[in-house]
Amino acid sequence: MLRLTGLLLVSALALSACSESTTTIGADGKPLPRLYRISNANAPKVQFRMLDSVNALRQASGAGPVQLDAQLNAAAATHSRDMSVQNRPWHFGSDGSSPLDRVRRVGYIGQMLGENISETYETEIETLGAWMEDDGTRRVILDKDAVNMGFSWFQESNGKIWWTLIMGS
Repeated sequence: MLRLTGLLLVSALALSACSESTTTIGADGKPLPRLYRISNANAPKVQFRMLDSVNALRQASGAGPVQLDAQLNAAAATHSRDMSVQNRPWHFGSDGSSPLDRVRRVGYIGQMLGENISETYETEIETLGAWMEDDGTRRVILDKDAVNMGFSWFQESNGKIWWTLIMGS
């Protein structure tokens, strides 16, 4: 467990240097807190940073690597946007859909193993760190049956990010 925590910390520190942030000056002339913004140009980098980090954690736990799956990415993107519309992080869509329903809608033929969600202003690596601290969300990430991963987000104009990660076999 110590090795896993150490690996996560090193990964987070190394990859946080790759984050895109903006600094805004407040009315008093002092800088406001930095805001993590994901540009369209950086979107693929964010997905692959998450994939690489997840696979490093999986390797440290003895699980095999996963690969990004376009269908699971689509289901994750749909749910991230829908959570923003609902203004709450939860696993059910505004139409009453479950994670299983959303995975089926995009045509994924494998088995959906789990879904992690988050509402935050933090980076993808900080979000992964929080997921790894919780037994339930950690189990989804380290599920030995997983071979595919979907990962996406929706960022509101105020900077809030709605993250969704889906694992499938």
